[in-house]
Amino acid sequence: MGLRVALLCSLFGVLLGQGAEQISMEDCCKNGQKHGTDHEDCASLPLISESTTCRIVQEQCCVTVLEDKMCTNGINTAKDQGACDSLFTNTCDTKTTKMCCDCCTLGKTAHELGLPCDHNLSVGHQCNLVSRACCVEGATAHQRELPNKDGTTENGDSALNNQCNGKCAHRCVGNDTCACFKGYKLKPDGKSCEDINECLVGASNCRGGERCINTEGSFRCQREVSCGTGYELTDSNNCKDIDECETGIHNCGPQFQCQNTQGSFRCLPKVQCGSGFIQDALGNCIDINECVSQTGPCNRGQICVNTVGSYTCQRNSVNCGRGYHLNEEGTRCVDIDECKTTENVCGGHACLNMLGSYRCECEAGYMFNSITRLCEDVNECRHYPGRLCAHKCENTLGSYKCSCTTGFALAADGRNCDDLNECESTPCSQECANVYGSYQCYCRRGYQLSDIDGTTCEDIDECALPTGGHICSYRCHNTPGSFHCSCPVNGYTLAVNGRSCQDIDECVTGSHTCTENQSCFNVQGGFRCLSFECPNNYRRVGETAARLERSEVVRCIKSCQPNNIACVLDPTHSVSHTFISLPTFRELPRPEEIVFLRTTVPAYGSYNFGSYDVKFDILEGNVDNAFDIIKRVENGLYVGIVRQVKPLIGPAMTVLKLSMRNLTTQGDSGHNIVNVHVFVSEFWF
Repeated sequence: MGLRVALLCSLFGVLLGQGAEQISMEDCCKNGQKHGTDHEDCASLPLISESTTCRIVQEQCCVTVLEDKMCTNGINTAKDQGACDSLFTNTCDTKTTKMCCDCCTLGKTAHELGLPCDHNLSVGHQCNLVSRACCVEGATAHQRELPNKDGTTENGDSALNNQCNGKCAHRCVGNDTCACFKGYKLKPDGKSCEDINECLVGASNCRGGERCINTEGSFRCQREVSCGTGYELTDSNNCKDIDECETGIHNCGPQFQCQNTQGSFRCLPKVQCGSGFIQDALGNCIDINECVSQTGPCNRGQICVNTVGSYTCQRNSVNCGRGYHLNEEGTRCVDIDECKTTENVCGGHACLNMLGSYRCECEAGYMFNSITRLCEDVNECRHYPGRLCAHKCENTLGSYKCSCTTGFALAADGRNCDDLNECESTPCSQECANVYGSYQCYCRRGYQLSDIDGTTCEDIDECALPTGGHICSYRCHNTPGSFHCSCPVNGYTLAVNGRSCQDIDECVTGSHTCTENQSCFNVQGGFRCLSFECPNNYRRVGETAARLERSEVVRCIKSCQPNNIACVLDPTHSVSHTFISLPTFRELPRPEEIVFLRTTVPAYGSYNFGSYDVKFDILEGNVDNAFDIIKRVENGLYVGIVRQVKPLIGPAMTVLKLSMRNLTTQGDSGHNIVNVHVFVSEFWF
């Protein structure tokens, strides 16, 4: 830490701002050190100069004091308690304290186990320094005066005299005055002693490149830079060569002997090779070919012959080249006729002898190889790609042959390919269409091609298709290659399109069973026989009544007898019966208008300066509130509209009793009753 302060002071001493108050870097550092010592905090340093550099030095010196103090506390904890369990608090301060405590414990443990203090564990630079300091301090005597067993120091002074009444922590110097051992200073209480941080106060004598480490009552100088490969740091802070041969950390093989050198080592072969041999990297002795490594080892007219460990020189003899041999006298070389002396030298092809060689006259489809001196097959398919065969070419010995892909047959010329009509062999179950190089099966209407073999036609079940429910309005029956639709047995007949069901109007065809006193009303899938009798004082006018939408009407209007006051005062002017057929379980995305009650009352009109209005009501028969009635204006007249708002469950019948009341400013001017007979059919097409 002290070295870092000195470096800061020397580096930044010339960087003070222009016009700032002239203050030295040493004063800035001392102020930071004093603040850290007094307040144990560097967050609120006093501003002693406007210089940014002074501020940096002040802060770093303050932090250095705190870090040294925290590290000293950790070292003291390790020395006093022998453990660091009490420092398990996750704060920035205790992390530094615990680090120094743990590292000091490592050094003490190394000393107790007799291990060297200069270990090279990868625990960090600061931790290594603390660990070595605690290890060395345990191995050497403290650099201070300690009392002897008899209570006296080496100078004979009494350390346990009674002049201070035993209140001094270290020693008494008389007159009730206490003093401390070397490396300590007296605390303000006059009796206790605390360690002097020689590194902080600059009292160390560490050299350049060394770092000061404070210890209890003393300090230690530690090298800042490692010794480098092949060296280790000793307890005396010097670099010592590592004897790799003695420690066994060399990599010399079993055939080599290790020889230590400064900062390294050498591997020397155990076996020394003799003359004529050279030693390889593995220590093996390899023969030297002197005939190659030396230039002209033998005299002219001699040839060199290598031997193990040496060589010999022999007289040069006649050596005939390839294709020649010595004559019988051994005086000259003559040609060898390979075509006669070697059996089948050309493998069945014609042989032509040449001086010192021979040549094979190869048959068609073969080519002579001058290196192997053999006739080798020519791969015509590779030499002439795409020019010999229309489709596929296959090489054979001395020739080739053509073949065709599937769907084609080899033509008469043996090279081209003709399309093969596969349909002649009837591969399809129904229809077959020949295409170039293949064929295509297809099916008649109502069938589809099988996904398994692609040739068989399978019946299409039109009724099972996703749209099958819409093919027939009632019921679909699948047949091979087709289908047919059917309708309910009674009340319907199949339409001309063969898919829809049409209701049979029994009332028109005369197939109903209604009597003469009953009225026949056609419904979906049947008919209803209803008998309507007009009430007293009413007469039937159904033959002249207009038809309402999708219904028939029987109407009775009031016809009073003379002097019948009660009839005249009856507000009901007419009673009508109408009929409508509705389906069961019908989905209603929105209300559907089923009955229209038209009036002759003009909308927003007046009669003799009195306004007219019409009110429509459902009096009876609204089962489950499946209906409602609204008023609308059409063509300037009021119209009552009965709507179905909920589906009905059938077959069933209900009678809606509707009321149309004419209203004026004088009150109710009478009303008409309309009975709507609603038949709910089970089917609806």
